Amino acid sequence: MTPIKKENLKQEIFDLYDQYCHNVIDRRSFMSKLSTFAVGGLTVSALMSYLLPNYAEAKRFDLDDPRVDAEYLDYDSPKGAGKMRGLLSRPKGNKAKLPGIIVVHENRGLNPYIEDTAHEAATAGFIAFAPDALTPFGGYPGTDDEGREMQAKRDRNEILEDFIAGYELLKNHPECNGKVGVVGFCFGAWVSNMMAVRLPDLGASAPFYGGQATVEDVPSIKAPLQLHFAELDTRVNAGWPEYEEALKQQGKDYEVFFYPEVNHGFHNHSTPRYDEEAAKLAWGRTIDFFKKHLK
Repeated sequence: MTPIKKENLKQEIFDLYDQYCHNVIDRRSFMSKLSTFAVGGLTVSALMSYLLPNYAEAKRFDLDDPRVDAEYLDYDSPKGAGKMRGLLSRPKGNKAKLPGIIVVHENRGLNPYIEDTAHEAATAGFIAFAPDALTPFGGYPGTDDEGREMQAKRDRNEILEDFIAGYELLKNHPECNGKVGVVGFCFGAWVSNMMAVRLPDLGASAPFYGGQATVEDVPSIKAPLQLHFAELDTRVNAGWPEYEEALKQQGKDYEVFFYPEVNHGFHNHSTPRYDEEAAKLAWGRTIDFFKKHLK
């Protein structure tokens, strides 16, 4: 079979995948709708295989990677799950106090892509901590489909408390300089926005293509924001104008970037929505933003 190429697929296919990933449609509906695009030798199973994340091929780091010192830590989250676990990563052999970054996963738990992102933050000179909201269920189950089902059973405000507790752990870690920012993707972007609302001493927040805080919450934001959006992500982008107007009215410190002709999830290197040029540009901006505000 001829390999599938992203540029040959209709945008509607990626829109369908976005709906499926965010529980707008179930798997049966997704496959049914996808079947209308299974033409010219394409099959539904081939399209599914292409669209779903391929962590085996995409993984960039292992726990024993020579570039980082990494470990899993258990911690208390009394207002959230009670007991939580996350991945801590910092530069190999680090002896200094480093600025911290909380890395917040999407709506499916601490999958290999988000772990890679925490390690990427470490190689950039930060101590990074990536909690797993699926800890109460035993942690990320190995597939995103299962992860989404599990995370949907949790209250998102309790998950927010879990990441706030993770922030406190990182802020007080002996290898952290006490200045901590947050970066989050999809669902994690909502958490990142809300941590800026909830934490007056948060150093910086960088949400990637996710839900905004409410207009009523904006006055509480003290941290500088750097927001990243995908041009084709009309679902998330619809909430931005109202949020921006509130940020302007309240005189908040923010900058925003829209990346042309890319989809929601463009930073995720495990799926075909990944756009290398946009992902590298966005991540470079994020690291520079954190260096400015946390060092």
